[in-house]
Amino acid sequence: MTSPTRPDDAHPYLRAASAGVRHHTRALTPSAANPPRPADRLHLDVLHAHLTALHQLLDRLADNTRPPHPAAGRHLATAHTRLWQATSEVHSAFHLLPNNTAAEAESSACRPERLPEGPPVLTICQRHLAAGHIIRRKTTPADLRPHTTACVR
Repeated sequence: MTSPTRPDDAHPYLRAASAGVRHHTRALTPSAANPPRPADRLHLDVLHAHLTALHQLLDRLADNTRPPHPAAGRHLATAHTRLWQATSEVHSAFHLLPNNTAAEAESSACRPERLPEGPPVLTICQRHLAAGHIIRRKTTPADLRPHTTACVR
């Protein structure tokens, strides 16, 4: 007989990712030894990768939850849409930050025509386009409008 999974043992990789985000947030908290620093392009690229991974997870969770629990599935689908909006804003901020080096400027620019076969690694723009394809397939432009919420509880 197997024992039921304890809540603190469930989804260990997701828990580790959450712990990593919390650790990073604490490390960015200004202190006497750690003065505040603005975000750089590398930081936003990694954050964008994390957000798109969450975006894919929410997409699958919403799809799997909707048939047996339609109301919960709709809420997950709404979270999926709102996460896309956050991901899109991080992508926009990435392009507004100055380039640190000439090599970074060449590798991070949105110029797919320069390499017909595409860059050798997934760039933030390719990742963003792939995530955008998923969101456009499942939402309408009206769903993507700015959102305000009020808690009813």
